[in-house]
Amino acid sequence: MTAAPRLPEGAGAPRARHPRARNGAFGVLDIGSTKVVCLIARIEPDGMPRVLGHGWQRSHGVKGGNLIDLQAAERAIRAAVAHAEEMAEIKLSGVIVNLSCGQPESRQHNVRWTIGGRAITETDLRAMVGEGRRRMAEEGREAVHSLPLNFTLDATPGVADPRGMICESLGVRLHLVDAASASLRNLGTGLARCDLEVEEPVSAPYAAALSALMDDERELGATVIDMGGGTTSLAVMQEGMLLHTAQIPVGGWQVTNDLARGLSTSADQAERLKTMHGSMIGTIEDEREMLSLCRQGEDGEILSRVPRTQMLHIIRPRVEETLELIRDRLAEAALGPEIGQRVVLTGGASQLVGMREAAARILGRQVRLGRPQPVRGLPDAYLAPGFATTLGLVSWGAGDGRPALDFDYASQGSRGVFTRFVNWLRDRV
Repeated sequence: MTAAPRLPEGAGAPRARHPRARNGAFGVLDIGSTKVVCLIARIEPDGMPRVLGHGWQRSHGVKGGNLIDLQAAERAIRAAVAHAEEMAEIKLSGVIVNLSCGQPESRQHNVRWTIGGRAITETDLRAMVGEGRRRMAEEGREAVHSLPLNFTLDATPGVADPRGMICESLGVRLHLVDAASASLRNLGTGLARCDLEVEEPVSAPYAAALSALMDDERELGATVIDMGGGTTSLAVMQEGMLLHTAQIPVGGWQVTNDLARGLSTSADQAERLKTMHGSMIGTIEDEREMLSLCRQGEDGEILSRVPRTQMLHIIRPRVEETLELIRDRLAEAALGPEIGQRVVLTGGASQLVGMREAAARILGRQVRLGRPQPVRGLPDAYLAPGFATTLGLVSWGAGDGRPALDFDYASQGSRGVFTRFVNWLRDRV
């Protein structure tokens, strides 16, 4: 049973503004394989975001989260951003953007640093994070999130913040979310063509988790599966920290494509049939229920009727294969049987009838459907699962989900590591 959307945190009582919340108006941009969404928001005195402008456009030039046609992608991005800017009466120079390109992966590195019996400084911590990033760069990948999970002082593990403490050597278990450098460059170049700067990239499934998970799920542990149009990604959270992410290049578009091929019809008709009649649950009536569609024949389009069961026999194998791939990725992560046992499905493709039951059966876990929490100034149409990543980016702008020790953007102003990385490549390539 779908959980009712929860009220924005602090709706009943004021809360303190997050110290890392963005000042003034800021923009977020969700570049997906099926749609491009731009929101412009600001953080109010009670710490809650308010959307000032919104716009979305059907996506073009994007496949599997990657930009494959810069001109087509530019047109879609410009249209979505222009609509939001006109509504908010604000001109954006940069955006917080979702990271889906470059086959993003989670990696954990153990880094040890010699301190030599003095007090640990923030410079030491940044040097350790820099060492983890250097290892990624040697493999042609760029670390986008650098999340210290815990520190070890000499032989004492479990230290959350070692600054100011004295030791001989300091160790850290570092969680890095990285992506292929070339794909990141294409993303930065695509936004530069739209006169936009990448202020901060945020892992797409992590953003979805920020908007779809309840507070106790973040603490006790949960796995968010974001089923998008071109990709399906996951994020595992526990004790408020991101422990693991993964992505597979399969999403709702592949189901639509299978239907179009199997029924010899257009992609638009296949999408309509999937949306209106698609299901993972069969009934005895499926064989007798006939669906009307236009097939591609020798003499052009011809009206035809097919039993609903034929369509379901095409949908189910692809969806089951997707869930099996996610199950395998979770097993490969080796996080332990007690971590992320509760699963929250979100994303546009999660709305297929019977998806929750199929996921529970294949994953062997408790599953619920998740929707993003309401945001002031935003129409209810944006509270669908397909906008979970978009609203998670707004939550990130409000300071939600940022680690206690944030080495990616602290003390760097609005120009983050990713922006400087793209500019460095642009100057030299």
